[in-house]
Amino acid sequence: MTAAAPPSTRRLALLLAGLSMFGPFSIDTIFPAFPLLARELAVDEVAVQQTISVYLLFYGLMSVAHGPLSDALGRKRVILAGLVVFVAASVGCALASDLPTLLLFRALQGISAGVGMIVGRAVIRDLYHGADAQRLMSQVSMIFGIAPAIAPIIGGWILLGGGDWPLIFWFLVAFAVLLLTATARWLPETHPPQARMPLSPRSLLRDYLRIGLNPRFLRLALAGSVNFGGIFLYIASAPVFVMQHLRLGQGGFAWLFIPTIGGMTTGAFLSGRMAGHTPPVRQVGIGFACCALSALLNIGYVAAAPQLELPWAVLPIFIGGLGTALIFPILALAVLDMYPQQRGLASSLQAFVQLMISTVVAGVVSPLLSGRPLHLALGMAAFMLLGFVFWYWEHRRHAA
Repeated sequence: MTAAAPPSTRRLALLLAGLSMFGPFSIDTIFPAFPLLARELAVDEVAVQQTISVYLLFYGLMSVAHGPLSDALGRKRVILAGLVVFVAASVGCALASDLPTLLLFRALQGISAGVGMIVGRAVIRDLYHGADAQRLMSQVSMIFGIAPAIAPIIGGWILLGGGDWPLIFWFLVAFAVLLLTATARWLPETHPPQARMPLSPRSLLRDYLRIGLNPRFLRLALAGSVNFGGIFLYIASAPVFVMQHLRLGQGGFAWLFIPTIGGMTTGAFLSGRMAGHTPPVRQVGIGFACCALSALLNIGYVAAAPQLELPWAVLPIFIGGLGTALIFPILALAVLDMYPQQRGLASSLQAFVQLMISTVVAGVVSPLLSGRPLHLALGMAAFMLLGFVFWYWEHRRHAA
């Protein structure tokens, strides 16, 4: 038995992007509902913030399993199972009547939501190589980048249209059912039985340690993940940044998310155009130069401005998103190419690193820094600088 022929590149890019989107949708769509959740569940907004950190924690913990499961059982089967669990978890969130119940089903959402992104990366590398893989990864990133921009806007529209917060989770149910139908119909199985790796807890643990402690893997994974932490700091701080610092209402999240994700979408488009023409090392260098410019402009503006104003407050974040999107496809493919026989496992561990950093950003760093715009700007700059340090370290070691 051999893998099925792939669908058209455009259809595959749309499907894989959609599978990657339901993770960010689960994070961002409920942002406008934070004050409403706090009032109706009789908790403060700091407690409501845990709906994000709990979700990310379990998202990250389960991310180490999605890839190995797909290496052993096949890509399509694991994605379909994850979507079924996500639908059930979203129904549970919609029906929750107190915060502990909501957190329980948010954890279940996190357990299942990473399957599309993690296994989807392995699907891309199963089917394509070199510049073709970079182009498809960039196309997926470009479409995927729309999710964090439109998710809080959709959440805001649902609330402004008179809906209550459970309706946001019913929207997630509908979106996941649509993806489940499309996946069952159009996604090919790219990992045939003869290429699968048996599930053995002992050998799996050995492989986790072998890959996870590989210095080159850690440098590549941390370079991309820590750098993205600078952008994610603003995403996680969106309720405070939008409603307090920019003084906008529930419908104002677009002023942060459209420039942020617009930058990432632009960077992903440019990455696809640069594939096969610009050396990967040069592209990463350009990406980090954009991030440095973003950090300097951001610090300079918030230090000088008595009150944040649009569009200047979000322009640096646009540039940072662009730089991040130029960096990501190169580093993600470099990790997958290190382990061609275990791409699912490598993708899982790469996602685990990124998600654990995002969990710390959402649960610890954002609450500490979001109260003042300058602290947010300095935090973003620190993450981007540390990401560059890991990349420079890897570049020097690889060139030696």
